[in-house]
Amino acid sequence: MGRTNPTYRDTVRAIRDRWQPFQRALRQRDQPAFERLFEHARSHADAGGYLNCDEPMFPILISIALEQERRIHQLEARVGELESETEPEATE
Repeated sequence: MGRTNPTYRDTVRAIRDRWQPFQRALRQRDQPAFERLFEHARSHADAGGYLNCDEPMFPILISIALEQERRIHQLEARVGELESETEPEATE
């Protein structure tokens, strides 16, 4: 017997395909960023499929937010490192 329900990965792919006209309408400089958003969703497909949510956009959006949060944390840590390297040493 075959599968009757699409996998979460198939669902993400179908949603991405539906949004393709939107991506084409974006400015050229924004199109790669748009594609990266769906890369984030695909990178968390295991968790999204495990959730088995009725509305697949919720895990897609959470996946995007999770990756952006992780990136913000990395950048903040790097800024902190750079700031500590450039701070003048306290005089005694």
